[in-house]
This record gives sequence, structure tokens and C-alpha cells, in this order.
Amino acid sequence: MPNRYLITGGAGFIGSHIVRQLVSEGEVVRVVDNLSTGLVTRLNDLHGQIEFIRGDLADDRVTADVVRDVQYVLHQAAVPSVQRSVRDPVSTNRANVVATLNLLESCRKVGVRRFVYAASSSAYGDTEVLPKNEQMSPDPLSPYALQKLTSERYCKLYCSLYGLETVSLRYFNVFGPSQDPHSEYSAVIPKFIAKIMAGEAVTVYGDGEQSRDFTYVENVVAANFLALTAPAVAGQVCNIGCGERITLNRLIQLLEGILNRKANVNYRPARAGDVRHSLADITLARRLLGYEPKVMIEEGLRRTIEAMRNE
Repeated sequence: MPNRYLITGGAGFIGSHIVRQLVSEGEVVRVVDNLSTGLVTRLNDLHGQIEFIRGDLADDRVTADVVRDVQYVLHQAAVPSVQRSVRDPVSTNRANVVATLNLLESCRKVGVRRFVYAASSSAYGDTEVLPKNEQMSPDPLSPYALQKLTSERYCKLYCSLYGLETVSLRYFNVFGPSQDPHSEYSAVIPKFIAKIMAGEAVTVYGDGEQSRDFTYVENVVAANFLALTAPAVAGQVCNIGCGERITLNRLIQLLEGILNRKANVNYRPARAGDVRHSLADITLARRLLGYEPKVMIEEGLRRTIEAMRNE
């Protein structure tokens, strides 16, 4: 009997890329998404090749249903917005913590082989130490960051207490094709590209000298697949980034060069909860997972722009 894979948040940006990769490899795929931030159109061309369930994982009846006959879970579902979590910590906690705990409990009961969790680099907070490594003490600055860290800790606990094999991947600023530039949850890159292409002003919160380890989505998908099968990683937390960082001002310069258009930049005050600098130490992911980023920032930008032009 073939293995069945459950991808939560499979209509989301990262989740839909994971779904496509699994389908391309001939795997049996079940997707669950409540479509609060996901777009079912991302999966339209996979109709008949996947099982799609619309449901809210904060309802334990839903989690009990979706893990039936599942061997592997890739938990991507979340409300991925620092600013929304600042405005509404209670409902985002339900989506980001309660849902994860429900899912872990359902997976424990049915004996899922491995549970890969989409954790977040936001857990590190605004420490001046760079690069950020997994041994550093977390210091979340927003409800979102705390929620992702809490769920990550639940994953580790379910591994040590109940023997459920979990792996948490702390993503660093993921970008790539199919990210919605018009959503408040989108990263800066698709927003910047769309604005520059349309001749509209780009908004930068702060002086633009804040830096990020922007990670192309193909690298993240590869990390998830490695985490499914790597030996001796149960209970571990690994950074997933590129190990390089650029400032937002430099990012805009790169986009101007690729698009051959000048950006009109509107600088505004920095926002609460935003970190100043972020850079991943990926030594542990290399050692435990065999992870190696294949697509770096400039190539990732070119691929993303090409995809947006062809939409």
C-alpha cells in the first residue's frame, strides 16, 4: 500500500509547492486548508490528482479525520503575519497553536511516522548576534513569533514524551512564484516586484538597511523532503535559509536591475515586532539533513519575476 502524505495549508504559497513536488513524484497526497489565507486556484490544475479537504485544524474533529491512513505530515498551515498577530493575538493563536496541538495529538493516536513542522526564524527575535543558530535562546517579539515557537516546542515535546517523530524547520524569509503580492500576508519581495512593474511606490518600513536571509521556495521544499527521511533527526530544530543576507535597499537595487526600471521608494517608520537583521546559520541542517541551498537570491529573484510576468 503506498504511503499517504498530508500537507496542511496545501493551498498556501509554500504548501502548494510541496504538493506539486509530491504529485510529480507520484505520491498519494491529501491536502487540508481552510482557505483563510490559501488560494484553491493554486491547485486547480491538480484536480483529480490530490484529495482536498476544506477544514479548520483548530477543530479536533477535523484533525482526527484528515490524519486517517496518513504516514507523513508536512504541517505548513498558519496565519503567517506578524502584524495581524499584533492586532489579533487570540484568533492567530487559535490558528497557529491550537491547530498544531490538535494535529499533533491526532497524529500520535494514529501512529504517523514523521511530522515536519514549518517553524519560523522569527523565534530568535532581534538579537545582535549573527548568524542565528539553533542553540541561541529564543526571544520572540510578536504574538506570531511566540505562537510559532510554542508549536515548535510542542513538536519537540511530542517526540520526547510520545515518540512521535517530529522535525521543525525554521524558515528564513521564503519567497518565490505563486506568492500573492496583493495579500497583507505576503513577503516584501512579491510586493516590491508588483509595485515596481506597475510603476507604483514601494513602501519600506524603516531606513531600508535592515537585512534578511531571503530563501527561495525551492530550497525550502527540498529541506522538507530531506526532513521526511533523514535518520536521527527526530525532535530536532533546523534553520532553513541560504546563509547570506542583503538589505532591503540592496534588494530594491537588484530588482531595479532585473526589471530595468527605477523604483520610487516611500520610507515609513519601522513597525512593532519587526526584527532588524536576520541571517541563518545552516550548519546543523547541512549536517543532519544533508541540506544545501541550490538557488540563491539573484537567481531566485529572476525566476520569481519571470513567473509573475507569465501569470
